[in-house]
Amino acid sequence: MADHVFQPETLAIHAGQVPDSATGARALPIYQTSSFVFDSADHAASLFNL
Repeated sequence: MADHVFQPETLAIHAGQVPDSATGARALPIYQTSSFVFDSADHAASLFNL
């Protein structure tokens, strides 16, 4: 695929990421969680723009 011309959207998603040497993964993993720890309610609000 070295001669394939990628669309701007594809280039934008993959830009700036170096593949992981151990796994070959290019993108950062998505961590799904249902609980978070904050210093205070104000701290949580500032992180989520509430």
